[in-house]
Amino acid sequence: MLNFSIVEGSKQEFDRLIIAKTSTRVIVSCRRHSSLVGPLCFPSVQNSIILTDSAHSLTAVAIIQSSQIPAKTMPFHSFFTFFFFIFFLYPFSIQSPAHAISFVSPIQKDNATLFYSFTVYLKTPLQPTRLHLDVGASFSWVACDAGYNSTTYQHIPCASLLCDSLGHNLPCSVCFNAPSPSCANDSCSLFPENSVTRKIALSPGLTDSLALPTSDGSTQGPPILLPGYIFSCSPRSLLEGLANNVTGLAAFGRSNYSLPAQVSNTFSVPRCFALCLPGSPSDPGVALIGSVGPYYFSPQKTDLSKSLVYTPLVLNPVGSTVVTYAGEPSDEYYINMTSINVNGKPIQINSSLLAVDENGSGGTKISTAVPYTVLESSIYNALTKAFVNESSALNLTVTDTVKPFGVCYSAADITVTRVGPGVPTVDFVMHSDNVFWRVFGSNSMVRIRRDAGGDVWCLGFVDGGVNPRTSVVIGGHQMVDNLLQFDLDNSRLGFTSSVLLKGTTCSNFNFASTR
Repeated sequence: MLNFSIVEGSKQEFDRLIIAKTSTRVIVSCRRHSSLVGPLCFPSVQNSIILTDSAHSLTAVAIIQSSQIPAKTMPFHSFFTFFFFIFFLYPFSIQSPAHAISFVSPIQKDNATLFYSFTVYLKTPLQPTRLHLDVGASFSWVACDAGYNSTTYQHIPCASLLCDSLGHNLPCSVCFNAPSPSCANDSCSLFPENSVTRKIALSPGLTDSLALPTSDGSTQGPPILLPGYIFSCSPRSLLEGLANNVTGLAAFGRSNYSLPAQVSNTFSVPRCFALCLPGSPSDPGVALIGSVGPYYFSPQKTDLSKSLVYTPLVLNPVGSTVVTYAGEPSDEYYINMTSINVNGKPIQINSSLLAVDENGSGGTKISTAVPYTVLESSIYNALTKAFVNESSALNLTVTDTVKPFGVCYSAADITVTRVGPGVPTVDFVMHSDNVFWRVFGSNSMVRIRRDAGGDVWCLGFVDGGVNPRTSVVIGGHQMVDNLLQFDLDNSRLGFTSSVLLKGTTCSNFNFASTR
């Protein structure tokens, strides 16, 4: 067993201790929090280990500071012996899990922008923080150039292994103002991006405490702390174009530093999350992170994970962010859509547009940065022509259009069913003819209320022009009341098409009950 001696700090000041053996230096931060982890150590964020001893009810975070630490220098029993002494003196109370950890949070729809937000608890003391939900973004960011108050935020040093792992030759910040979350010298800087406006900033990277409620798939449980959540401190100007009540962006892309990835890496839960977007601004949908199911929804406590149909996720070899790096793939989620049917009949389109080429162009991606599905012009024209033809058999006649839509019908002529307006179905056919994402009227049509001329239902697809980078971008409206599971461990997307067929909605997750 190795012997350690305290070389800095005192036995009574457990917020910062340094223990050492020869040239090895480790900073140990013992934090009072409610992380539900097992009685083992496991990797957390870059260069850190979370240690816990359920018998003494304290979790400790050890952050490795030296790049020369040998792999076997500090076996767990050595750390355990050291932390046993700390635990004995400071027996804080935390809960221990009786089951695998998963996390849940409500998703809100903004009626003005038609974008979606996701709520986390950030800072110390923890504060509810609403962030724009971006399913394809690489890094999260928070507008904190003014009014960001937390006792636990830390800048990321430029020379650290964490900074090196975040990107290629990231710049070091130089600041001539008073130290603050947005101002620090020799700290790692990132390029936060607003995917709606395509604007970026150069902002310092931070770590701070973040908490999310737990879930067993049917109810909301107590929150758990992620003590070293990584994001960037961005200027408020980057919020332009997003909902007024958000203060940043929650990244859900493929990146190793997206929010789901950090949760997965910290708590050793599956690299998997599910989104169920709400159709109403007044009733929230739900995000479930770190769980492959079950996902129970009222009123019949239906497990929607059993209704998922799967198709492989496709890797785009070229990133599409404003700042990209040669040879690095996109962090967005692409799927292999091979054709589109209207009322079961394939439309005539150039199939090569649906494949991603070596330059990253073409294909189909899923995005919460656009409210409606955007189609390359020839695909859009073929879809609307087929839809109008099939609608005529239902005695529907097109009426004056409302921008940005190109096909509209009088609301008085359309019958509403349990899956929305009674119109022709649109199928996104995947890797096999019998695997398709069916778009019913609730997801294909958008109701426009007008003071004069009567209300209309419009086909909720938008012309994306000629030669867009991505041929089909499936937007938020087509994801409403459709449970989507992003399973990165198995590189697949699960979808239900419409949970309305199961007699429920995305707003029927039970947030009221706690375990």
